[in-house]
Amino acid sequence: MTALPIDLDAFNAAPLTREPFAFLMVPQFVKREAMAAINADYPLVSHPGSFPLPTLKYGPAFANFMTAIQGPEFTRAVEEKLGVDLSGRPTMVTARGVSAARDGQIHTDSRTKLITVLIYMNNAWEAKTGRLRLLRGPDDLEDVIAEVPPDEGTLVIFKNEPNAWHGFHPFEGPRRVIQLNWVTDTGVVKREQTRHRVSAFFKRLRGKNVPERM
Repeated sequence: MTALPIDLDAFNAAPLTREPFAFLMVPQFVKREAMAAINADYPLVSHPGSFPLPTLKYGPAFANFMTAIQGPEFTRAVEEKLGVDLSGRPTMVTARGVSAARDGQIHTDSRTKLITVLIYMNNAWEAKTGRLRLLRGPDDLEDVIAEVPPDEGTLVIFKNEPNAWHGFHPFEGPRRVIQLNWVTDTGVVKREQTRHRVSAFFKRLRGKNVPERM
C-alpha cells in the first residue's frame, strides 16, 4: 500500500477551536518528504482564480495527494474531529496558483459547502500579506481569531457556519492553494464546476483579474 502523503496523526492530535465557529490548523499536514514531488507535479495555474480538478493536468504525485485528501481515512478523521456525518456527501476540489491584488475580500462560503479545507503548498511565506485570517465579523480584517500562514503544507479546516468569516490582506503573485469542500449534493459539484470552467475560460481569454477570496 502506498504511504499517504498527509499526516493523519498530526490532524488527529491538533486542537479544535469551537468558538465562534469550529476550526483547526495543522502545520505540515502534507508530509515534508512528499512536498517536493507534489509541487513538481502541481498543475500549471498561471491565472488568478479557482480551477476545478477535472479541468487541470498534473502528475502522479499530485494525483496521489488528491486521492488521499478525498479518501476514506481523511474523511473519517474529519467526521470524528468535527462531529459531522459526511456519508453521502460528495467532495469538490479546486486549485489556485496565483493571487491577484483584488483577492482576499471578507466573506463566508456558500451554504452548499458543509466543510471547507484549505491546504497551502507554497514555500516558507515571507510576505506579511496573503495570510488567511479567520475573523469575528464581516467588517474588519484586524478583528482576528487566527491567522494562517500559507506555507509548506499547512492545513486549515472549518465548519461552514453563517459566522465563519475569513479573508486576507491582498497579495499579488504566486500563491498555491488547494481547496477541498464536502458539499450538500452532486448537483452542487456540477454547478460549481460549470461556473468555475466558464470563469476560467474568460479569465484566460481576457487575461483579466477576477476577485478571489481564499
